Amino acid sequence: MLAAHIGAVPPGGSIDWVTYYFRDLRLAHALVEAHKRGVKVTVTLEGKPRIPHANDDVIAVLSRASGLGNALRVVSITGIPSPPGRAWKPQLHEKLYCFSHPQPIAFIGSFNPSGNMPEEDPEIIQEIGDQDRGYNALVGLTDPRLVEALVKHAKRLHGAPPGLFYRFSADANRAICGIDTTIYFWPRMRSHPVIKFLSQVNSGARVRVAASHIRAGEAVDVMTGLARRGAALEILAESTLRRVTPRVEQRLASAGVSFRRIRNPGNLPMHLKFVLVEDNGQTWSIFGSFNWTQPSFRLNHEIAAISSDPALFQAFGGRWDMLESERG
Repeated sequence: MLAAHIGAVPPGGSIDWVTYYFRDLRLAHALVEAHKRGVKVTVTLEGKPRIPHANDDVIAVLSRASGLGNALRVVSITGIPSPPGRAWKPQLHEKLYCFSHPQPIAFIGSFNPSGNMPEEDPEIIQEIGDQDRGYNALVGLTDPRLVEALVKHAKRLHGAPPGLFYRFSADANRAICGIDTTIYFWPRMRSHPVIKFLSQVNSGARVRVAASHIRAGEAVDVMTGLARRGAALEILAESTLRRVTPRVEQRLASAGVSFRRIRNPGNLPMHLKFVLVEDNGQTWSIFGSFNWTQPSFRLNHEIAAISSDPALFQAFGGRWDMLESERG
């Protein structure tokens, strides 16, 4: 899908990407070809992800004179002082893919182009999972207000890479309001918008959470609080115990949360990050790049959306039903 959108942008159009893992050389070469035919391309990429060398091959292709040159921006944000044995390093964890043609559209969600065919480094795929075939989501936003603001956000990150004080800026703390969808960014000084939203959900509501990572105590507190005040809370979680720990699972189950792990027969990762809320006859979808972890809450650059669009709720609901059929 991303390759098709790259190919559809004519000379004079624009492509603006921000992503965390990027190993797909086919997509890298497609971006270079778009650049050569006169498309204005910017790519902003995390320089040192969790697997530090994962992006190196794509960076080599995009950074050379025959590639994108200065249109590639590799970001490595300085860490902050941390206790011995721990590393508190902010990472550019956003997944944002903007295209000017055939109509302006901005994709946000959980998908990184982290696979490569043919795969020459199976150890990386074993560590991060096959995200090309695993469970992921990208939502294409076409509301002009949202697209314009997200393109500006991508260009701003490319033009002036963020530092440790980015969280104090107006850009980091503002909300982008569309017709039925609001976009939020991290790191931020204001309260966590998803936590705030869930804290206001009424008893009797139904809340469904698909989560690849749950480790933050604050997140577990909100989830158990929802269950204890009468909301029906269901969680479908990744099977990896590092990403969703047994202690978290025990706390949630003890509070009456319906908790299940997704164990795909082919060992494919469950990398989805979305929440479905049904409350007093209204429905909302919450989705983006954010995880329920302290780095995501406090350090990383993330994007999330809260939407009342019924078509989105239906689409995510269909994905939930599919996941349930493969639960562990």
